[in-house]
Amino acid sequence: MLFRSAEKPSAQIEVIPARSEQEPILANLLELYAHDFSVFHYLELGSDGRFGYDGLPLYWSESGRHPFLVWVEGKLAGLILVKRGSEVSGAETVWDVAEFFVLRGYRRRGIGTQIAHYVWRQFPGLWEVRVMESNIVALDFWAHAISMLTGQAIQPVRVQKDGRWWTLFSFESKRLE
Repeated sequence: MLFRSAEKPSAQIEVIPARSEQEPILANLLELYAHDFSVFHYLELGSDGRFGYDGLPLYWSESGRHPFLVWVEGKLAGLILVKRGSEVSGAETVWDVAEFFVLRGYRRRGIGTQIAHYVWRQFPGLWEVRVMESNIVALDFWAHAISMLTGQAIQPVRVQKDGRWWTLFSFESKRLE
């Protein structure tokens, strides 16, 4: 899908379903994502110097999982992994933003919001977005992106899972006509 950023009209954004042969590209982006995320949550490097993402191959072998690469002005800019089923609430029928990463150089330009809106509209229905409470920047981003989509502020709930506290946003997305 090709579209233009509302906040920077000249930015051409593409959100493309990733093919299995692009798994190494996603794996490389997930390393950058894990490095950024390690500020909020301790992640241990493997002996190979990589964080790794064990579940990545499942995006080509299990139904209900959808990997996307993001391109801005023809340059690789991020990824989004979508899956069916909630990691926090356990709801099996909701859509879940499993991972979402935009390279630092593309942040704070409205691009992440545009990407999220596009994907949410591709998979209409109930969604959950979970954010580790220590990640204040992400909490603000998701609250803004979701309220822009729904037209109203969404009141998240605080939940604990596996000894960690999360903020959980729940909302419904409708397909764009």
